[in-house]
Amino acid sequence: MSRKAIILGAGPAGLTAAYELLKRTDIVPVVLEKDAQVGGLSKTVMFKGNRMDIGGHRFFSKSDRVMQWWLEMLPLETLEQREMSSAYHHYVRALTQDAAGVDPKTEDHVMLVGTRHSRIFFAGKFFDYPISLTPKTLLNLGLWRSFKIGSSYLWRVFFPKRPVRNLEDFMINRFGDELYRTFFEAYTEKVWGVPCQQISAAWGAQRIKDVSVGRAILHWFKRMRGAKSDLAQKDVSTSMIERFLYPKFGPGQMWEETARRVQERGGEVLLQRRVIRVHMEGGRVVSVEAVHEPTGHKEMYPGDLFFSSMAIQDLVRAMEPDVHATVQEAAAVLPYREFIAVGLLVKKLKPKQMPDSWLYIQEPGVKLGRMQIYNNWSRYMIHDPDKVWLGLEYFCNYGDSLWRMSDEEMISLAGQELAHIGLVDAADVIEGSVQRMEKAYPAYFKGYGRFPEIRQYLDSIENLYLIGRNGMHKYNNQDHSMLTAMTAVDNLVEGIASRENIWAVNTEEEYLEEMVVQDEGG
Repeated sequence: MSRKAIILGAGPAGLTAAYELLKRTDIVPVVLEKDAQVGGLSKTVMFKGNRMDIGGHRFFSKSDRVMQWWLEMLPLETLEQREMSSAYHHYVRALTQDAAGVDPKTEDHVMLVGTRHSRIFFAGKFFDYPISLTPKTLLNLGLWRSFKIGSSYLWRVFFPKRPVRNLEDFMINRFGDELYRTFFEAYTEKVWGVPCQQISAAWGAQRIKDVSVGRAILHWFKRMRGAKSDLAQKDVSTSMIERFLYPKFGPGQMWEETARRVQERGGEVLLQRRVIRVHMEGGRVVSVEAVHEPTGHKEMYPGDLFFSSMAIQDLVRAMEPDVHATVQEAAAVLPYREFIAVGLLVKKLKPKQMPDSWLYIQEPGVKLGRMQIYNNWSRYMIHDPDKVWLGLEYFCNYGDSLWRMSDEEMISLAGQELAHIGLVDAADVIEGSVQRMEKAYPAYFKGYGRFPEIRQYLDSIENLYLIGRNGMHKYNNQDHSMLTAMTAVDNLVEGIASRENIWAVNTEEEYLEEMVVQDEGG
């Protein structure tokens, strides 16, 4: 009789685990998802024919395994011959064995190739993100501020802060005091809601890695010489990549297709199931209990193996018999940050040319953190191409004044703030939609210092695998979440009991990540 795996969460990690189990083992997965659709933070939400990407998700990875996995799910679009450089052609063929491509005008099941364009809006001016050393940047900053940025960076090269006690120390050493104060401090604190001195330096070590002023200078010189990277971009920091993949209908299309294939192969994906109990016997998980939200009925799901991508705080709270008091206490104080996305349909933007996929808002006096222009991600994300479909991103804590705002109040606030900073006319706002994401970002401050206690206990449960962003309380992008699931299945297949290689994902040099705030790639 086949073994059964109960998987908590139908986001990138949970669905990847389910699909990998079906491809490589005789284990049958049952995926339980509390939402009414799959995808987790990578879902696509529909509003009157317009599609919202919650948080923005570039499909790019340093891992060929992940890139190939994506392109097997959604084939690449046909590109013009001028785009087919020999390096790019070789890379695509190596991943898919087919460089012919699919025409997105006639086929929906397709992955587009996008060009990254992100900027910072600061002091009423636009700056390239990451900051580039162009005459326009220096002019916008002014000679005196540019001088201070350069001199403070050189000072920290020779006299870094020691010891590195927190995220502020980490970023000052990496970028210099003036650049940190100008572009990173206020925005990072807007995202996390606490001073950078209270955030662990471990977050910087995980998220910044190889990004530095020196690398930005080197990248700028390469571009000045006309050098271009192929799609693999192995030699480019993630924050500086220029091309990425993107499903025709947004990131949720990838996970809807994955869920379809899981069910086609005999697995189950059950929606609107909220896990309320995790039953333990003899140091193992034996079953989980879930509530079917539409009916209120409680359902029991016994299994042999369990994969959890649900928030660790909720997982520990659901365990019974109760876990040790110290583990309960540590889990109860784990910090999280909530996220609100406002989809706003407008007639037009005031700047005539805005090619941005993201715009980081660093103007004082507004709560808005970042803005997506969905038209620039995929032209198929918007119902009426003559309109502009925006995603406005706000960060908050559960239950605070922003979280408690009604949808109508949030939509009004978003329109007012865009008008205040001069990006739209208030009269051009048509309508909007609001999405609230609880525990969107596992945080690295306050109670995070006790996380090793929780990890040690959960890793000791032999048939439980923690995967994904919330499942590991690790601020991963979707490719890293997928890799944690793949590695967990690798361990099952190869008989490896240790969880160390799962935790090592996104800490090794191979998995280079970008700088601050929020993931450009989800």
